[in-house]
Amino acid sequence: MKKSKVRPQAKRPNWVVRLWRWYWERRRRRVKKPPWAVRLLRRRYTLSPRTERIIGWVETIVEVGVLFWLIITFVTVRMTVPTGSMIPAIIPGDSFFVDILSYHFRDPTPGSIVVFWFLEELKITRVREGSPAAEAGLQAGDYIVAPGRWDIGVGGEPVPSLRTLSRRIVAARGSSLEFTVLRQITSREAQVVTAWIKVPTEAKDLDDLGVDYKARRSRYVKRLVAVGGQTVQIGAGGKIYINGSPSSVFADMTYARTGLGIRYGVEPTVVPAGHYFVLGDNTLNSYDSRYWGFVPEEDFIGCPFFRVWPFSRFGPMNGYFWSPRF
Repeated sequence: MKKSKVRPQAKRPNWVVRLWRWYWERRRRRVKKPPWAVRLLRRRYTLSPRTERIIGWVETIVEVGVLFWLIITFVTVRMTVPTGSMIPAIIPGDSFFVDILSYHFRDPTPGSIVVFWFLEELKITRVREGSPAAEAGLQAGDYIVAPGRWDIGVGGEPVPSLRTLSRRIVAARGSSLEFTVLRQITSREAQVVTAWIKVPTEAKDLDDLGVDYKARRSRYVKRLVAVGGQTVQIGAGGKIYINGSPSSVFADMTYARTGLGIRYGVEPTVVPAGHYFVLGDNTLNSYDSRYWGFVPEEDFIGCPFFRVWPFSRFGPMNGYFWSPRF
């Protein structure tokens, strides 16, 4: 009597394969819904297939645009550097993305390249009659901040930020505050004028002094050297000292400490709380904290993390993804 052959039982697929098959079967059976804009319009109108396709494309374009806006507003921003103040880390024409999201949860560290808002120009457009500014002699057309002019400002110091200016006004409540402005005499001639403004006891900003103005800000890229509460000094040999000790982070860097307009960091300088002291890597051609002081934390934007141009330097930067910081 012949023995019947027993067929081997088929091996049951593992759970990963079963899950994959279930997903694709479910997706195959699922009926694709039309775009929400089409579903909304169908309630009131009869739409042709062509019209529905056009509406679908318009909806997709709008969604992509909104997503792009959210990313560049809350996640990252792309910028290009036009100057050589950060050579060799960043050369003129370099284009990169800036991380602005992670710094909502952490603080930048000294040695990192940072991006921040800088007040390049502040021009008075109108001085209201009878206001403290009018009584002090300020005029429409006066510059409180002008590009490259570190010899004008408020309180005897340059003004790198509108927040800095507001804080000086608040600190001078009930007393007089010195305004050193640049006044255009002719198309080719200007002079520096000093005015003392009596600051009202509840003044918060220029508006409370009777000044209307036009401000122009730009994104600046520098290297963070010291943060609020630290004492920074550029020693006689051009080396950075933090709290009186040589900085190991900047051991290989040498910064200029003499030159027309340099006034901060030559002597031991305490960085105010809530502010940064920043320098450019190109010490012979960098307009930085040595000239105009400190960056308020509120004006900090983020840190460059990925260079997209030129292609020869394409890739992560500034310590991101194990890239060098210097």
